[in-house]
Amino acid sequence: MERELAVELVRVTEAAALACARWMGRGDKHMADQLAVDAMRAGFDTVQFDGIVVIGEGELDEAPMLYIGEHVGAGGEPVDIAVDPLEGTNLVAKGLNGSIAVVAVAPRGSLLHAPDMYMEKIAVGPEAKGRIDLTLPIGENLRAVADAKGKDVSDLTVVILDRDRHRAMIQACRDAGARIKLISDGDVAPAVAAAFPESGVDVLMGIGGAPEGVLAAAALKCLGGDMQGRLKPENEQEFLRCQSMGLADPTAVLTLEDLVKGDDVVFAATGITDGDLLRGVRYSGNSMASTHSIALRCKTGTVRFIEAQHRLERKPVWAKGNRLNV
Repeated sequence: MERELAVELVRVTEAAALACARWMGRGDKHMADQLAVDAMRAGFDTVQFDGIVVIGEGELDEAPMLYIGEHVGAGGEPVDIAVDPLEGTNLVAKGLNGSIAVVAVAPRGSLLHAPDMYMEKIAVGPEAKGRIDLTLPIGENLRAVADAKGKDVSDLTVVILDRDRHRAMIQACRDAGARIKLISDGDVAPAVAAAFPESGVDVLMGIGGAPEGVLAAAALKCLGGDMQGRLKPENEQEFLRCQSMGLADPTAVLTLEDLVKGDDVVFAATGITDGDLLRGVRYSGNSMASTHSIALRCKTGTVRFIEAQHRLERKPVWAKGNRLNV
């Protein structure tokens, strides 16, 4: 894929972030999500590729735009696209930290077509690559990560979604001596943050959405990190759907290469609200806004943090028509 694609994708995630950021704290996650979807879909019309959405807003009968199987782009190289126009809808609605707009692109057939179900995950940065194993006890994984990073287990910070299903996992982390950061929603951003020592995140662990797992895996592939996942079908229908996708054993451990094949992967994300890695959208008056984004290209290992100033009166309607009096 062309190297310019990473920056083009940042324009798409910036559009989604700008479109929904004014709804931070206003309690309407559905409106915020719809605005982000509309903006991201419009942004794809300017990108030179022939994209098929393999991870999106749902099936055709569930989502009018960015549905699984939808073709997007202005034509060109055939690619798979994974999107989450607003990862952390509840975070935006409540004005909490950690929401992002995110896109991953890879050649056709490279991204796991993860069904909309749960996935058990563990994600780490480059120092601990090859040292994690979902089949091992939590304490053993934490000790292996700590050893790889030259830390004591008590110095590790593990991010886990604050859910009842994670009570045993949280206790196991505490028993091992690790620090824990519980989050209410959105596990893509902390998985990516685990690849940056300055973020303060060492490990992302727990059961979250499978589509979000593929997005996180794309970023970690670009960053030299590591991740393993294991689908958690909750009923026979979900189990059979996994098998129909070619997964003979839906409960098998999926490696980073299973989730994202090859090294021709591009990832982009823009902060909507503040997080460990990206700042949220800022408004400075005079119809100005600033965004903070990351662009990753696996083939070269390039990591770009992009700060942009936007004159909203010059933006298309999806970036400027979302004012409080609308």
